[in-house]
Amino acid sequence: MTGDDTKHLPLEDLHLAAGARFGAFAGWSMPLTYPAGVMKEHLHTREHAGLFDISHMKLFEVSGPGAEALLNRACPFDAGALEISQSKYTFFLNEAAGIIDDLIVTRLGRQRFMVVANAGNAEADEKHLRQLADADAKGDFDAKIEALDRVFLAIQGPEAWAALSRAGIETGSLLFMHGFEPRENWFMSRSGYTGEDGFEIGLPEAEARNLVAKLLEDERVMWVGLAARDSLRLEAGLCLHGLDITPEIDPASAGLMWAIPKEVRASGAFIGADALRAILERGPAQKRVGLKPEGRQPVRAGAALFDADGNPAGHVTSGGFGPSTGHPVAMGYVQASLAKPGAKLFADVRGTKIPIDINPLPFTPHRYRKG
Repeated sequence: MTGDDTKHLPLEDLHLAAGARFGAFAGWSMPLTYPAGVMKEHLHTREHAGLFDISHMKLFEVSGPGAEALLNRACPFDAGALEISQSKYTFFLNEAAGIIDDLIVTRLGRQRFMVVANAGNAEADEKHLRQLADADAKGDFDAKIEALDRVFLAIQGPEAWAALSRAGIETGSLLFMHGFEPRENWFMSRSGYTGEDGFEIGLPEAEARNLVAKLLEDERVMWVGLAARDSLRLEAGLCLHGLDITPEIDPASAGLMWAIPKEVRASGAFIGADALRAILERGPAQKRVGLKPEGRQPVRAGAALFDADGNPAGHVTSGGFGPSTGHPVAMGYVQASLAKPGAKLFADVRGTKIPIDINPLPFTPHRYRKG
């Protein structure tokens, strides 16, 4: 049952009409699957184009003379190095270098940035940024933080660009991890959460309804729910905040240091900088790895991992069946000494020990359009 405080998507009526089965996620009532089912939705996205309603996620505009300085304090990156329309994957960290949230930040103008935050953390993220700005006595962080009221859609897959083109939206000049404002009150980026080429579009509700209607006229496009979104991102080796990354996990342990430029690691004044430098100096105690269970039995989040001698070795954070790989896939954290391909582990699934190999990530190759 959904409680009275459950949030509902602006386009919920369209999902009901499409036969969606709903479930709770991060305080929202979300479409989990449609009549085609998770396997078909997943494979259709890999082969054609999947349409996702991600309006549970939040768009923030951060603007003003102190916007760059504020983001450099909040995130371990260099906002000043972003070209106009360039996007960057980054994080909000706490003082212990734990990941409060992972984000995508795009420069829209000289003093304007768009921040895309996760559903469960959107309110906390907004509060975090505002508190940073308000606590700045010198005025270096003079910035306006505006949470935007937008429908947010993702269209992912090798035919996403062609479907958008047929719907009257040209994408040719937009490369992976870039974003811009194609129309007033629209934000569009070439990014996503599936490992496929794709786009995320924030736009007003009335225009979103028109765009959805046009896209669904195209046989290459189908609605895809949260269940297939999860299996797609897991095959692509992408983290889910709250499971694979949390305020207790730092970017070094999570294998996400590629997102932090070397000069920022060395001398950045971001929150958690000293803690992260200390972790890097001594080396993380655990590391995120890909996990491939033997056989057909999926290994789910929370399963304990053991080494060949039966000693505790780590735990699974995400797991399920990979429709594209044809076998179970998982991710988790293991002791740093065991975090190498070929290491033999065992997962405890309801008292049964299932053999698991450490597997390179991603399980399916990324197919982003980078050039």
